[in-house]
Amino acid sequence: LSEDSLEYLDVWDVDMIKQPHEVNKQKHHTNLYSNDYLIVRRAQEFQIKITFNRAYKPVEDKFAVEFVIGASPQYSKGTYIPVFPSKERKSIWRGQVLETSDNVVTIGIITAPDCIVGKYGLYIAVVTPYGIRRTRRDPKLDVYILFNPWSPADAVFLDDEEEREECVLNELGVIYHGAYDDVAERSWNYGQFEFGILDACLFIMDKGDMPLTNRGDPVKVSRKASAMVNSRDDEGVLVGNWSGDYMYGVPPTSWTGSVEILRDYSGSQGMPVGYAQCWVYAAVFNTFLRCLGIPSRVVTNFFSAHDNDGNLKMDIILDDKGRVDRSRTRDSIWNYHCWNECFMARPDLPDGFGGWQVVDATPQETSDGMYRCGPASVAAIKNGQVCYPFDAPFVFAEVNSDVVFYSRSMEGTLQPVKVNTKHVGRMVLTKAVLHDGRRDITDHYKFPEGRRTCASWEIAEERLVLEKAEELGCQREKASLRPVDIDVEILAQEVQLGETFDLELQFTNHSAQQHVVDIYISGTVVYYTGVPSAEVVFQTPTVKLDPKQSKNLKRWEGSVCVCVCVRLCISVWVQYGSVSVSA
Repeated sequence: LSEDSLEYLDVWDVDMIKQPHEVNKQKHHTNLYSNDYLIVRRAQEFQIKITFNRAYKPVEDKFAVEFVIGASPQYSKGTYIPVFPSKERKSIWRGQVLETSDNVVTIGIITAPDCIVGKYGLYIAVVTPYGIRRTRRDPKLDVYILFNPWSPADAVFLDDEEEREECVLNELGVIYHGAYDDVAERSWNYGQFEFGILDACLFIMDKGDMPLTNRGDPVKVSRKASAMVNSRDDEGVLVGNWSGDYMYGVPPTSWTGSVEILRDYSGSQGMPVGYAQCWVYAAVFNTFLRCLGIPSRVVTNFFSAHDNDGNLKMDIILDDKGRVDRSRTRDSIWNYHCWNECFMARPDLPDGFGGWQVVDATPQETSDGMYRCGPASVAAIKNGQVCYPFDAPFVFAEVNSDVVFYSRSMEGTLQPVKVNTKHVGRMVLTKAVLHDGRRDITDHYKFPEGRRTCASWEIAEERLVLEKAEELGCQREKASLRPVDIDVEILAQEVQLGETFDLELQFTNHSAQQHVVDIYISGTVVYYTGVPSAEVVFQTPTVKLDPKQSKNLKRWEGSVCVCVCVRLCISVWVQYGSVSVSA
């Protein structure tokens, strides 16, 4: 350098202070990421060190730290952000000189609490008499900026240290499945800090053509990812498969973690990975959310309704033999269904509806033309406030639907024969905080079955919520049952795989006259999604019931030899005169 050039400030080196043991990653809780770049969280100060060719003179020297993201950075869109080391120059991000030592200047930078989440390029621009002198593009100076649940200014702030540790920093999880009275566990490695996973999560948003200006809003990020984790309409991450034929991919039950799935997807530049079912979708989605800094957890709803027509009930159509008419029954009830909850403020909703939000990547129904679901406020769902975005009526039905069985006559008319108001949403579980036990969060979604007085009538709290949901746009058809004299109940029993079992029924004649009843007994092996596999028992006996008599019958035998993830559904259809009863 000439003596003249030494008069003007020049950049010799930039230290991003990016090692896991150094101040930035420690204070920003990003030291666990297997990544060679600086990773920080927004709305919190981080430091960089700039080595100049001479000592920095605050009055005379002018420079800026510039951050850019995307192909065409623009200040007006928040994709080009200059940060100045003095308060005189205003910027949407704040900067200050923390320390000077010889030629080295330590700069503290605080990003905006709503800035774009992603990977930024960094430049140092110095003002000289010959114009602005800017450092060359250097990938080693790139910095990742994530959501910050530790900062009250961020929309994902979670004011509970243990919850943050569990729902952001924990890489190992437990996912619940099975039946509500026989809960099984599946361990899962979310691996959100593994090498390449952060880049894979950012690639998902790129693949989905998500505008950069939307990537600072957790509502928009979680909604886009809800669509992109499944591949139904956008070449997303996972291909769903409930057929049992997994020849061209990995069976859903074989996956134990998200890392291989996300690496395969990003490594192939967006080739969907097979195969997934609900828990795989939820687990991979959980990795995405935690990796970007949005608190999240996997939730399992036992006896989860899939309301196909949005009327808040499960319409089960029975044929003239009492068997489910699969060609006319569109609604279904899953043994269990897994989705995610993520924690965020909801400034687009009234006060009180922030906090935990349901998001679901399993492709069940379309929302705004794409297979996705949420975010839907859990608090709004509990209180029946289903008019607010997004997809609250569908989630509400998953936990609160009535199951209504209809008898279909030969002429095609439907008559309700049985209503079960307690079957759906029997139990909602998630992993406990900081240990492997389970946590029952059913009361987050629905009121208990207790009763309260309202307008001089005793009305169940849950019924009031259903009425509120109906007032706000969910058209729930009222089903009235014809009075019947005969009750039938299938007595509960455990059936072991491959063993013969006896079916025990209890009949009760409430009338003062004798009845001879024709009984149709059918049984079907059903996958956990409600899809039938094979009929295993079908009987048509006749039973005589004396007045006021209760009779137990235990004489029909069946056997079941099926794979895991199925249930045996027995239905009993009783006909006497022109009256039908179902169990």
